[in-house]
Amino acid sequence: MSDNVVSKGFSKFATTIADLSGKPATFVFAVALVIAWAASGPVFDYSENWQLVINTSTTIITFLMVFVLQNSQNRDGKALQAKLDELILSSQAQNKFVGIEKLDEQELREMSRKLAEKAECVEEVAQEKADERERKSA
Repeated sequence: MSDNVVSKGFSKFATTIADLSGKPATFVFAVALVIAWAASGPVFDYSENWQLVINTSTTIITFLMVFVLQNSQNRDGKALQAKLDELILSSQAQNKFVGIEKLDEQELREMSRKLAEKAECVEEVAQEKADERERKSA
């Protein structure tokens, strides 16, 4: 089996599981299982095995869900980044923003600082124009 087939299969599986795990019905089902487990406590005399069932089950589910959700989140992030790159390339935006997700933390902070300064300048210019229009109309 090729890596591409396995990757596509896992991506489809991860998407399905992520979608299902985010539904209210799934949450209600999980709560119902915990309530059933808690209610069975007296039947099993609150034994170590009874506790082990919930501890092991939740640990295994959590462990597996980390990989499933991370895969889904990685694909969503890459898809979003590709869409943003396309918007940048097809607009008058500066092409230097394409691929900035690959910059290191310091470079991203510096770019963010420069953009914040630029935004302040644009805001000041917009405010000056609004004030000027207001003076003219008064």
